Amino acid sequence: MKRKMSVAGSFYPNNSSEIIRYFEYFSKLYKKINAKTINSKVVIVPHAGYIYSGYSANIAYKILQKSHLKNIIVIGPSHQHLFDGISLCNFDSYDTPFGEILSAKDLAKKLYDRFELKSLEQAHAEHSTETQFPFIKYYLKNVNMLELVYSRVDSYNVSKIIDFILKQEDCGIIISTDLSHFYNLDKANKLDSICISAIKKLDINLLNTECEACGKIGLEAVIKSAKNNNLTSHILDYKTSADASSDESRVVGYVSACFN
Repeated sequence: MKRKMSVAGSFYPNNSSEIIRYFEYFSKLYKKINAKTINSKVVIVPHAGYIYSGYSANIAYKILQKSHLKNIIVIGPSHQHLFDGISLCNFDSYDTPFGEILSAKDLAKKLYDRFELKSLEQAHAEHSTETQFPFIKYYLKNVNMLELVYSRVDSYNVSKIIDFILKQEDCGIIISTDLSHFYNLDKANKLDSICISAIKKLDINLLNTECEACGKIGLEAVIKSAKNNNLTSHILDYKTSADASSDESRVVGYVSACFN
């Protein structure tokens, strides 16, 4: 079975050449970023349409590319289906405009054996994770992948999975989240600055003040795991939808970060 694309043509182009034009444009701007020397296998990325959040995500993938990973795990929140726990996609492969990504089956078995995971097919038409697939196929080439989608779950349970994956050889982790939604630009900047400071300082108490993020459980989990594994955080980029649309009345915030 193949995990088919569900948001191609809306969140990202369904044509590979058009996606490449995005990535090449983002990469030209990346030359100005002082993050080329960072090596990381754990990143936070946004998941909006590429025109809005693709640049921020692209920076993280350029860094992740240097880690030469064999397996990658994408963890994102469910936006369409409410359920208890975490769902692990059990398909054999994932479709992208660049071709398929094979499932990391051996790692999937380890996760099923150790954690209380479900496999809910309806949870895996999810844009928070799928928007990462073209980036992964383009930048990480022959990496195998697993998609984890969570709904009602304690961040501790997600953090346990992250801790386990970090102990596996050549495995990386992608945490997907956007920040505040539909405030004016000033309000969004204030709320998002709290999230960004919490990530930078690895401060869960700060995260749980006024930070608003659709993937807040994932953020809390990766902060816990970063502290557990003595990792340092690096904020790579912050933008809002206003940077692309110029509409400052109702914006969405986007951050990318990495840990090493």
